Amino acid sequence: MNEIIENGRLLMDDCITSFKERLGTLRTGRASAGMLHGITVEYYGTETPLDQLGSITVNEGTQLVVKLFDPASLKDVEHTINESHLGLLAQNDGKVIRINVPSLTEDTRRSLSKNVSVFAEEAKVAVRNVRRDLNDEVKKTDNLPEDQEKGLLEDIQKLTDSFIKMIDDVSKDKVKDIMTI
Repeated sequence: MNEIIENGRLLMDDCITSFKERLGTLRTGRASAGMLHGITVEYYGTETPLDQLGSITVNEGTQLVVKLFDPASLKDVEHTINESHLGLLAQNDGKVIRINVPSLTEDTRRSLSKNVSVFAEEAKVAVRNVRRDLNDEVKKTDNLPEDQEKGLLEDIQKLTDSFIKMIDDVSKDKVKDIMTI
C-alpha cells in the first residue's frame, strides 16, 4: 500500500513543478529567461518552443536578448513575442531580438499578485484531484482491513496538506517578490 502513497507523492510533485513553471512566466520587474517559457513560434510548419530556437540571456537585469540559431526566423519570433500575453515589446535589430522589461507599476504588481493567487488555487485543485483519485483507489482495494484503510486515508490527507502548505509558501514568496520594488 506504500506504493499508493509514493505514487501520490510523485503526482503531487508534478503539480508543484507545473505551478512553479507557471509562476516563472510572471514578470517581477527584473528580466528573467523564464519569462519566455511557454512561448512557441511556428518554425517550418511546427510549433516550436522559443528556447529551442536560440539562446535567451539577460542583459543588465532589465533586458532579454534572444539570439536565434536561424536568423531567418527573426521576424516570426519578434511577432510572436509582441502578440504574447506578456505585454512586452520585442525589437529586432537584424541579428538578435531585444526585449526591454520595464519596471512594474503598483497596479501591475497588484494584478500580477492576483494571478499568483489564481495559479495557486489551480495547483491546489490539481493536488486535491490527486487526493481524490488516491482515496478512490484505496476504497476500491479488496481484502483491506478497515483500520488499514483508515490509516491510508489519513496518510493521503497528511500528504495533501503538506503539498497545499508548500503551494501557499511558494505563492507567498512570489507575491513578496512581485511587490518588492
